[in-house]
Amino acid sequence: MQPKLNRLLRALAREGLDVAYDGRVYTVRLQADPHAPPAEVLLPPDLPVEGKALQQLAALAALHHPDGGRVKQVRATPDFHPGDSGVAIGSVVHTEGLVVPGAVGTDINCGMRLHVADIPVEAFLARRDAFVERMKGHYFFGTRDVAQGSRALEALLRDGLPGWLLETEGQPLGMAARMDLGQLDREAARVHLGGALEGDPAWAPTGLRREGVVRDPGLATIGGGNHFVEVQRVEAVVDRARAWAWGVREGQLAFMVHSGSRDMGKHVGRAWQERARAAWPVGAPHPASGIFPLADPVKVREYLKAEATAANYAFLNRLLLAELVRQTLRELFGDVEAPLVYDVPHNITLPWEGGWLARKGACPAEEDQPVIIPGSMGATSYLMRGLGNAKALASASHGAGRAHSRFSMSRGGAKHREEDLGLTGVDCIALRAERRIEEAPAAYKPIGPVVASQVDADIVREVARLKPLMTFKA
Repeated sequence: MQPKLNRLLRALAREGLDVAYDGRVYTVRLQADPHAPPAEVLLPPDLPVEGKALQQLAALAALHHPDGGRVKQVRATPDFHPGDSGVAIGSVVHTEGLVVPGAVGTDINCGMRLHVADIPVEAFLARRDAFVERMKGHYFFGTRDVAQGSRALEALLRDGLPGWLLETEGQPLGMAARMDLGQLDREAARVHLGGALEGDPAWAPTGLRREGVVRDPGLATIGGGNHFVEVQRVEAVVDRARAWAWGVREGQLAFMVHSGSRDMGKHVGRAWQERARAAWPVGAPHPASGIFPLADPVKVREYLKAEATAANYAFLNRLLLAELVRQTLRELFGDVEAPLVYDVPHNITLPWEGGWLARKGACPAEEDQPVIIPGSMGATSYLMRGLGNAKALASASHGAGRAHSRFSMSRGGAKHREEDLGLTGVDCIALRAERRIEEAPAAYKPIGPVVASQVDADIVREVARLKPLMTFKA
């Protein structure tokens, strides 16, 4: 390990980085900006480290604005890897006097939602084909009906899930007419921040700003990339008291949703990255990273309201994706409660110690808060309890992290045998065969060391483990 590490450190030094490693944490800083705060990455020695990701992390820590504000701290979770937009996935940045739209990106409030159901796994698998056919219709072929009144959509974007529920109770349309709206209202306490941020409907794309019945093709859609809906079995319970409080029991059926704000997030994220560039003071050198922060208080408030609008949309998108599963289970198995365990965002900017904390591909891990860390579709997922670790900026990983890009997985010459890809025994339902390859377990880092390193660092504690039964990929 040591000779290989020394070669890596020398190579990164030639690329303009000062890097140190103590066997657990990498500390990195740009040589050209010794006054920037050092960025830290929790990374066990048996996981790969990528120089490009370290470059992106150091550049994020070195951001500043000519009109003031500063980056105070930057951390990265052990699943971190390079991001296409110049910010490493797994980055967490604490700022004062400025916000960084690029540190959240366009998949605003990508996040996780977890339900459990008291259905015997054997009984579920006996009706696997009927379940899959119904869900393929909903997720892939448009049989879902997400019609809603324009007042409900406006209330969602402005006030989040509580506003949407209030308006929907008065005019339930489409699949909402079959929902238990009282249950959804009770479950709002298990959504991070109550699923309610202060948004502005004016940030909706033009196609959603109309009167009457709105049929939004983006709602209740999984999306691409690493997004999924997965049915699982609660394989083991480690913290029985906590699991009992959260309604989780060994042997239960579970379903997990990983999705975000879809085109709404793209609309807001792209617009504000351009606005941040356009607002940069004339004549001031541009950031070498291409990531432009905002320092003007008025623009900061405008951006945060726009981001909140997309985040509210994402909360509803995950709710509807999960409701399609819950309604289908009720069609097949009768009166199934399938309660929500928790819904938590990843890519979002929130207040933190007098400033702002932006997470990109990282999960809030406040004290006693449920933390959901999915593995690949061939590996265990983890339900954890956050410990509010301030040194880690109260943040945990949002998954295992990619080890290989989608291009490298699907290109000619790559190994495509099921056993090489880790797909043996994996039940993946997708529209395109190449999605199975791009998202195969071999594309991801092993989840075990990622989770163990965070337990050792007192960031999270294990509550339960969940084993995949089938995974839907769009």
